[in-house]
Amino acid sequence: MSTLDAVLDPELAEGAYNAVNVCLKVRPEEKVTLITDAASRPIAASLAHELDGVGAPYRIWELEALARRPLESTPPEILEDLETSQVSIFAVRPQPHELGARRQITEVAIRRKIRHAHMVNITRQIMMQGMRADFHKVDDISQEVLAIVSAAEAIRVKSAAGTDFVARFNPNFHWLKTSGIISPETWGNLPGGEVFTAPENVEGTFVVDGVVGDYLCAKFGDLRRQPLTIRLYDNRLIEAHSENRELEEDFWNYTHSDDNSDRVGEFAIGTNVGVRQVIGNILQDEKIPGVHIAFGDPLGAYTGANWTCTTHIDVVGTELDVVVGERQLMERGEFRL
Repeated sequence: MSTLDAVLDPELAEGAYNAVNVCLKVRPEEKVTLITDAASRPIAASLAHELDGVGAPYRIWELEALARRPLESTPPEILEDLETSQVSIFAVRPQPHELGARRQITEVAIRRKIRHAHMVNITRQIMMQGMRADFHKVDDISQEVLAIVSAAEAIRVKSAAGTDFVARFNPNFHWLKTSGIISPETWGNLPGGEVFTAPENVEGTFVVDGVVGDYLCAKFGDLRRQPLTIRLYDNRLIEAHSENRELEEDFWNYTHSDDNSDRVGEFAIGTNVGVRQVIGNILQDEKIPGVHIAFGDPLGAYTGANWTCTTHIDVVGTELDVVVGERQLMERGEFRL
């Protein structure tokens, strides 16, 4: 399909402009694949309007028009279209067990070096907050953080809520920044703002008083009042407790659905200073200045980690102290750069 039946929302315009013109830098001669769903149709319409302004040719694909959801795999029409595109945007609300389908898209982006914007869980609120950030400033901060952490042997993370863990790093694994300025070398989430790697080992306690990822995010939202406390040993999840027993059970089941689902695959520092408060949506909340880790797939194509997993779920804490070696990088969620 090439058009969407949606009324343009003027309040989405600034975020859509940032996505198309600042983050992706779409040029008139480039072809764009825009993937969306029924829930995200107004956002896709605003992105398409900006593409019209650039003059770039594009195709819009709405998932429900092509296949039943949850998706078992990406519809072949989309994968075929990606083979002839230089830019792609995935603006979709996720449903359970769709990670495999999303990975098919990012695998094409990696192979073809497509500038790919991953906007999973995008909402109107995020378009009006995180997507309005000054991404050039976020990129500057991300670059400074990258320079500090890329040589780190260990990083300690603590909080008044009870977080206290140490992450150690393998010098053969790569640190990356996804600041929102997207290049052909690495696809990125939008809104952007993080520096990450696959850790060698993480041990200690993490009080997740922010949010959990994937489809559990929409189910449980902001965890401030009923946090999830997780314990880590030898880079594996060994305990998870919450007053919200449903959250505890769902998270435990998610992180034990594959051999490596309980293994820490990502350690990341949020760098988007344009957002300050948890809203209960992982797409934006993991970019808040602080730390998040993820269990499951370590994005080995980028980080260099030599193991894989069919799942990936992030967990976010708030008001964290972060110490890199002997240097305090962050105090209660505020950078000390």
